[in-house]
Amino acid sequence: MSVWDFMKPLIFLWVSLMIGAGLGAAEGENMAERALKKIVERQRELFADAVKQGEKLHEAEFRQQAASITHDYELLVRNNPQWAAGYAAYGYLLTKVDMRKEATAMLLRANELDADIPLVKNQLGNLLAEAGKPLQAAPYYLAAIQLAPTEPLYHYQLGTLLVEAREQFLKAEGGGWTRAALDGAMHEGFRRAAELAPERFEFAYRYAESFYDLEKPDWDGALKAWSGLEEKAPTAIERQTMRLHAANICLKQGKELHARALLNTVDEPKLQSQKEKLVAQLAVSPKK
Repeated sequence: MSVWDFMKPLIFLWVSLMIGAGLGAAEGENMAERALKKIVERQRELFADAVKQGEKLHEAEFRQQAASITHDYELLVRNNPQWAAGYAAYGYLLTKVDMRKEATAMLLRANELDADIPLVKNQLGNLLAEAGKPLQAAPYYLAAIQLAPTEPLYHYQLGTLLVEAREQFLKAEGGGWTRAALDGAMHEGFRRAAELAPERFEFAYRYAESFYDLEKPDWDGALKAWSGLEEKAPTAIERQTMRLHAANICLKQGKELHARALLNTVDEPKLQSQKEKLVAQLAVSPKK
């Protein structure tokens, strides 16, 4: 994994919210709060500079500075062993520098000290999911959603987990998951993410895609979703991509004339391969 993989915009939001969750949580920790603020400021500057440098980033220098920040976190948690926010912020940094075992230990400690921090629950879910343990990850994602039901990312990640690990959930003994229940929870996760963050085009796109993942798709609902996305798409190629999806849905519904009309409007060169695959289906699709 390269350092560039660590450059996730979420880090800025996560750290800011994490500090907000911890500050003022207990009396007599003003010095700890100030120390954490200073560490986080250095952390922000480090990652912001790395994002600015992009692929020209000097990895050795980045890692050296990250190690210095890690040292400061070690001192912070050593001096404040009962402060959840310190462990949580440190744990999150460790995930970004690929120290997942250590990150998990810190986040579990934060969760032990304060079981009501949704960001910690979500990050533990991420680590478990990435470790190939979706059944253990799901309760953490669900707990994060329960604690912060209006955070779109948590819904999105739950939906992603349920669709990517579908077979594991269905085969789990005593798991209680049916295909219908799994589909419903997955689809609702993506729907809520798109609803809560209408400005996030990728959330709306994944919601529209999720109709394909259903055992019993609502094709009318899918067509509505793709049509809505076309209205939001900023470029011609994106708008025509949505039309290809709409045409595909029409073909699944047996609406050949509708599909043909949509396909006739797709003229972007980069989309011709996908278009031709759908055109080939027109000859065998029942006319409606």
